[in-house]
Amino acid sequence: MRYYVQDRGDSLSMDLAEQFHRLAEEHGFILDAKSPEIVVSIGGDGTMLQAFHTFIDQIPDIAFVGVHTGHLGFYADWKADELHELINLMSNGLNASQQLQPRIVEYPLVDLEIHRKSGFTSMVALNEFTLKGVDGTVVAQVDINDITFEMFRGDGICVSTPSGSTAYNKALGGAMIHPTIEAMQIAEIASINNRVYRTLGSPIVLPKHHHCDIFSRKSQRLLLTIDHVNMTIDDLISVRCQVSRQKVSFARYRPYPFWDRVRTAFLD
Repeated sequence: MRYYVQDRGDSLSMDLAEQFHRLAEEHGFILDAKSPEIVVSIGGDGTMLQAFHTFIDQIPDIAFVGVHTGHLGFYADWKADELHELINLMSNGLNASQQLQPRIVEYPLVDLEIHRKSGFTSMVALNEFTLKGVDGTVVAQVDINDITFEMFRGDGICVSTPSGSTAYNKALGGAMIHPTIEAMQIAEIASINNRVYRTLGSPIVLPKHHHCDIFSRKSQRLLLTIDHVNMTIDDLISVRCQVSRQKVSFARYRPYPFWDRVRTAFLD
């Protein structure tokens, strides 16, 4: 098995990464930073986002596994003291019967087409895309399926994936969506409503065959954030958001249902 480890960079995560490398070598795994089959994230959800964007061009060929070293993350199945168990299960899955193979689960992503006066950029979000004003409020026109839906003014707009619905989207009052549902959610960030600017005022969930366009409607400096990647621009024309045709894969070596994650993170 070809593998790669992305760690958070703190002492605990780096120590665990070294421990994982030693165990992996004992089991005949091959460290491959260019074309791994499995990418192990050791840290938090932010570490998983870094791993995802590191291998963004190889998403169809890679499965991810998360080990958390702090608070329980939504992308992490394993604790710091469970590396031996994880390695054993990964090793058993190499040559064992089909029953011991990991269950591969796929989560939807959001494709972004960012149009600027200076050019075009295509990106993919695992958690969410946010658009915020740098010097003041954002003024933007929101179209759904090429029809004007609303004129927005406020702090910003958040577009999340189902797996990202438990993050910033939840803080904005959005719904938590099970990641098997192929959809994206649009949530307002402190919208201003008056006679000129009217917004729906509640989050919107769009299915995979719909798209949303956000047009900049004044000269403004904007902060675009795709997961953990920040872009400050002053020439935005529009951003098109839609559910991606590709998905991210996670290797589940033991059951950990989504709603158990939700309960553990927010209720226990």
